Amino acid sequence: MNVLRDKFKEVISAVLPVVVIVIILNFTLAPLPGLLLIQFIIGAAAIVLGLSILLFGIEIGVLPFGNQMGALFLKSNSTKYVVIVGFLLGFFVNVAEPDLQVLAQQVSSVMGGYIPMHVILLAVSLGTGIMLSFGILRIVKNMPLHITFLVIYGFIFVLAIFASSDMLAIGFDASGATTGALTVPLVLALSVGVASMKRDSKSSEEDSFGLVGIMSTGAILGVLILNLFVKTDSVQGTLTMHSVDTESPFGPFIAELPSIAWESFVALLPLVLLFIIFQKMKFRLNRHMFIKILIGFTYTYIGLVIFLVGANAGFMNVGNEIGQQLAAHDNKAIIVIAGFILGMFVILTEPAVYVLTEQIEDVTSGYIKRKTVLFTLSIGVAFAVGLSMLRIVIPGIQLWHYLGIGFLVSLTLMFFVPKLFIGIAFDSGGVASGPMTATFVLAFAQGASNAIEHSNILTDSFGVISMVAMTPLIALQVLGLIYKIQSKKDDKREEA
Repeated sequence: MNVLRDKFKEVISAVLPVVVIVIILNFTLAPLPGLLLIQFIIGAAAIVLGLSILLFGIEIGVLPFGNQMGALFLKSNSTKYVVIVGFLLGFFVNVAEPDLQVLAQQVSSVMGGYIPMHVILLAVSLGTGIMLSFGILRIVKNMPLHITFLVIYGFIFVLAIFASSDMLAIGFDASGATTGALTVPLVLALSVGVASMKRDSKSSEEDSFGLVGIMSTGAILGVLILNLFVKTDSVQGTLTMHSVDTESPFGPFIAELPSIAWESFVALLPLVLLFIIFQKMKFRLNRHMFIKILIGFTYTYIGLVIFLVGANAGFMNVGNEIGQQLAAHDNKAIIVIAGFILGMFVILTEPAVYVLTEQIEDVTSGYIKRKTVLFTLSIGVAFAVGLSMLRIVIPGIQLWHYLGIGFLVSLTLMFFVPKLFIGIAFDSGGVASGPMTATFVLAFAQGASNAIEHSNILTDSFGVISMVAMTPLIALQVLGLIYKIQSKKDDKREEA
C-alpha cells in the first residue's frame, strides 16, 4: 500500500498542471461547450487513479516477466530460438497495443477507410516483431549500438524518398505509438534481463537501453514498405468529431468502458499466456512468485482500463475543441505557445516515461537522476508540439524538414556522447509518445489543423507524434554531453 500511495502522489503531481492549463484556457481563450470541462476533470481523476494502479501492476508483474524472458534469451545457444520468440513477443504485444490501436483507428477514420485499421496494425506489428528479434540479437552478438542505428535509419531514409508525405508522417507516428504502456515495460525489462547476464558490467549497463528504440523503427519500416504497394496521393483527409454528451457527465465514460475493457483484455492476454507457457516449460518459479506476477498482471489490466477510459472519454474531445478554438484566433502565435506549454506537461502523464526513468536511475545506481531525465524530456517534447503547431500554421513547412534536420543532428551526436546515453535517448523517444500523445496531443493538432483553411488534416496533423518521438533523441544526447563535460571537470579536480 505504501508503494501504491507513493505512485498516486507522483502521478497526481504530474497530471495536475495539465488540468490547471485546460481550466485556465476554458475561462480565457477557449471556453469549452456543454459538459466538456466536467468530463475532462472526471477523465483527469480516472487517469490519476488508473496510472497509479497501472504502474504498481507493471512493477510487480510485467517487469519480473520481462527480466525472466531476457535471462532465457542470453542463456539460449540457439539463434533461431531467439529470433522466433523475439518476433512473436514483438508482434503480439504490438498488434494489441492500445496506443497503436488508437492511432490506426484515427488514420483509418481521417482517410475515410481507404486503408483499413487492421492493415495498418498488421504492417506495423510485423515490422516491430522483426526489429525486436534483431535488437535482441544485437545485444547477444555485441553489435555496436550507434552503428546499428546508422544502418537502420539509413535504410529508412532511402525508403522515405519513395514515400508520400502523409504515409511518412503516419510511419514516424506509428513508431511512437508502438511504444506504449504495455510494450515499453516488457521490452525494457527484456533488454535489462539480457544485458544483466553479461559478465562485463559496463557493456551490461549500456546494453540495458536501446532495444525500445530499435523495435520502434520496425513501425516506420512497416508503413513505408506498405506505402510501396498502397498509394495515398489522391486521399483527402477529413476530421470526424466525436459527439459530445450533453445529458450526463459520465455518458462518454460508460460508452467507452466495454470496448476499452475488451481491447485491454486482448492486449494483456498474449503476455499472460506466454508467461504461463514459459512458467511450465522454462521458468519454474516458486508458487509465491508465480501468483505475485499474475496479481501484477491483474493490477496492470485494471489500471490500464481506467487510464484509457479517462484519456479517451475525457481528453480527446477537449483536445479537438481547444485546438480548434485557439487556431481560430487571429494571432496564430497563441496556438504555437499553447502547444509548447501543453507539450511540456503532457509528457509527465505518460505511463511508460515513469517506467523508463526509474529503470535509468536503477541501472545507473542513481548516477543519472530520474528528475533530470524528466526535465530534459519535458523541454524536448515542448519544442516538439510547439514546432508541430508552427508547421500547421505556416504553409510550406514540411514534416521532412524537421525530421531530416533532427535525425541528422541526433545521429551525428552519437559519435560524441557516452554510449549509455545513446540507448537512453532512443528509448526515450519511444516512451515519450504514449497514450496521452496519441489521444490528447494528436486530437489537439487535428483540431488546430481543421480550423486553419490552408491546412491539410492528413498531412499536417499527423506527424506530431513523430516529433514527440524525435526531439528526446537530441535532448537526451545533449544531456549526455553535459554529463561528459562535467565528468571531465571532476576528473581534473581530483588530479589537482
